[in-house]
Amino acid sequence: MSKIFKKHIDKFAQISDEEFEEILKFFETKQVLKKENLLEEGQICRYHYFVLNGLLRKFYINEKGIEQTTEFAIENWWLTDNIAYERKLPTEFYIQAVEKSQILYISQDNQEKLLKAFPKMERYFRFVYQRAYAAAQMRIKYLFSLSKEEFYFELLRKHPEFVQRVPQYLIASFLGFTPEYLSEIRKRIVS
Repeated sequence: MSKIFKKHIDKFAQISDEEFEEILKFFETKQVLKKENLLEEGQICRYHYFVLNGLLRKFYINEKGIEQTTEFAIENWWLTDNIAYERKLPTEFYIQAVEKSQILYISQDNQEKLLKAFPKMERYFRFVYQRAYAAAQMRIKYLFSLSKEEFYFELLRKHPEFVQRVPQYLIASFLGFTPEYLSEIRKRIVS
């Protein structure tokens, strides 16, 4: 499994196998069961999670008591509550496994130590954050410029394997509508 992480790092920063073995010492690995929460609202966000295998989601519970999914993370994606993680604050989010997952995770303190010991990893994390920020920008653009139907079709067009993998009620939550409305859209596609 660690080869997956090494391959991901190599996309952005060149490190030797020996350096990688030392870098891994800053991380821990965990198997997460389906529907297991890694983080719950009100907890201090202590970790940044990298998905080796599986699927995570980040969500909050809105004023109506409904779960609103804000992000997903599949293999080779990172997930945390960035503000709470960086500032060691209580989070307003939950992070939950959608599928049985294997993750690497790092604490904020260990990440700082890692970056001091291996400055090359600054470049790696810069690219990780840039990509996450770009994805958030596109999601905001789609929320404001596309109808809910168009947003679903855009997601389906760009990430068909992802849409097939994620339960429909979670896709609906991510797009901001009810599972029933998504079901209606999907029926129109078929007919």
